[in-house]
Amino acid sequence: MAILSFIQHYFFTSLVVLTVLVFIHELGHFAVARWCKVRVEVFSIGFGPELFGWTDRTGTRWKFSWLPLGGYVRMFGQGENALEGEAARPMSDAERAVSFKDKTVPQRMAIVFAGPAANFILAFGIFAALYAIYGKPVTAPVIGAVVADSPAQKAGLMANDRIVSINGEAIDNFNDIYFLVQSNLGNTLDIAVLRDGQPVSAQAMPATIHDKDDNGKEITFVGLGMKSTDQREIVSLSIGGAMAAASQDVYRGTAGTLTGLWQMVIGVRSSDEIGSVARIAQMAGDIAQISLPSLIGFAAALSINLGLVNLFPVPMLDGGHLVYYAIEGVRGRPLGDRAQELGLKIGVALVLSLMLFATWNDLRYFKVFEHVKSLFM
Repeated sequence: MAILSFIQHYFFTSLVVLTVLVFIHELGHFAVARWCKVRVEVFSIGFGPELFGWTDRTGTRWKFSWLPLGGYVRMFGQGENALEGEAARPMSDAERAVSFKDKTVPQRMAIVFAGPAANFILAFGIFAALYAIYGKPVTAPVIGAVVADSPAQKAGLMANDRIVSINGEAIDNFNDIYFLVQSNLGNTLDIAVLRDGQPVSAQAMPATIHDKDDNGKEITFVGLGMKSTDQREIVSLSIGGAMAAASQDVYRGTAGTLTGLWQMVIGVRSSDEIGSVARIAQMAGDIAQISLPSLIGFAAALSINLGLVNLFPVPMLDGGHLVYYAIEGVRGRPLGDRAQELGLKIGVALVLSLMLFATWNDLRYFKVFEHVKSLFM
């Protein structure tokens, strides 16, 4: 029973979420490819041998494959084997008209960019729909408690202070504080508060402590606790207001991810936060038990990350292809085969290294090594 519950809450939930996100990503590529009159040969969810599928009237094979992690759209004329199963020969005019590689550089860039763009659009649509239907949860930025010996206490902040702004940015929701703290590791925060109706200024620098939160992340804090979550309000928003709030969430999700990665590079943030599919599964399963809207919101946040990561200028990812096409546009001709082959090898090495590192982090996070060790003690 416990195993079935685990499969239902973690594996199945994460599989559904990731499948939807991958489908939308590939649908972006597919839609713009068809708009540019490129013939799409295969639309696959997953990799490996086909489980089941069908062929539509345009000749595209839609299929689900054995390994359900990722997916791809294969277009005619994409890569070297444009004419599968035939000896190399010149394409006919009809074939060139529907060939990916015979499209203009802007068209090919649009097709490649459409995948990540679809993920950002999906995230925006989900947030906007949630806020328009359910409203936006807002907790007043009033300090409920100040942690002893924390940066906040040293700065003179007190319980019941209402935070008005941080670094000049207005604060309307306690959750906004978390975003600004995470975005300013190593920097001093200029905090404006209201205390008994009077303005008070304070300065505090976020600190990282070596405790872990429920998701295994090192806790970065200034030492502020919110009041009871019972004081959270659901603010009704118009369609325009929901769209504005959704735009802010997409921006903050993107900026927060980029900032966090840079902070890891320069060493002010722990790289332990990087996780693999196993950690995504755990988070999806836990959030699914809270509520369906919470799970949908999590899928939106994950969609932002999927779109953003695919735009990184790494050969093998969409961003790497965009760099190649940009170079081709400037040079007037594509990079040579050797340069592209070398770039692909570097890209594969980088992606595999990241996957191994993320898996290593998850093995430590789930204490796998400790469990194995206990078997022999």
